[in-house]
Amino acid sequence: MTPTLRAHFADYAAFHGTAGNKACHYVGIPLIVLAVYALLARVPLFGAGGFTVTLAEVVLVAVTAYYLTLDAALAGIMLGASALLVALGRPLPPGLALVLFVLGWVLQFVGHYVYEKRSPAFFRNLAHLLVGPLWIVAKAVGRA
Repeated sequence: MTPTLRAHFADYAAFHGTAGNKACHYVGIPLIVLAVYALLARVPLFGAGGFTVTLAEVVLVAVTAYYLTLDAALAGIMLGASALLVALGRPLPPGLALVLFVLGWVLQFVGHYVYEKRSPAFFRNLAHLLVGPLWIVAKAVGRA
């Protein structure tokens, strides 16, 4: 884990101290990521070997590249988790994806304003929009 990621995780953890907020994030963040990938999978870019590459795959590669600069092992786990979410999101109707997206964000704000009593970390640092999913995975595997 790079010093940059340690600093991101320390800053992120400072905004996620209560059990209620953490629980909201453990559910809400995966819903948001699933919904985003589901919607991005609706944007075809080009065909390759009988497979249509969508904006979801391009974003997945870009986010994975960023995560690789922070921690290779966590990036690999995130790649697998994200690929699963892309596969699960691909067949979702757009309306359902939007409902999941809104539900995920409602959970985020409930976590912050009801349980944590402070604004989300990404209000101060937009990088936390990418750090959040990585932090959830790191917590799940005992690395955060």
